[in-house]
Amino acid sequence: SRYVEGFEADRPDTYGVSPVVNADGLESLRRQVDAVRVEPRITGYITAIVRATREAASLTLGASPRAGVALFKAARAAALLDGRDYVIPDDVKRLAPAILRHRVNVAPELELEGVTADQALKAILDRIEAPTA
Repeated sequence: SRYVEGFEADRPDTYGVSPVVNADGLESLRRQVDAVRVEPRITGYITAIVRATREAASLTLGASPRAGVALFKAARAAALLDGRDYVIPDDVKRLAPAILRHRVNVAPELELEGVTADQALKAILDRIEAPTA
């Protein structure tokens, strides 16, 4: 067991990991993410996706507004990681399954047929037109 190998949950120095950023560095990253621009058409796209999850017959539980906020924030971070100071529709589309899959429930009859949350979300994403320039 890990405890026998020297791991103690209340002693982080035994975890065998090193910090990659300090508090100031993390705050700097937060400010950079907050500075990433999100045009209203992108915000509308996120809203349309989240709304569609609540209206989809394939889902008995759709994503909440907080899920939309999470997708918005993740898209900003992804844009920054890709070296951009603005979000593009592909950021949203790429991240939506990871952000939303645990926030939705597939209809039981479809789940019995093997339909997954990712498949239901892909169908929604394919149906919603992404904004263009």
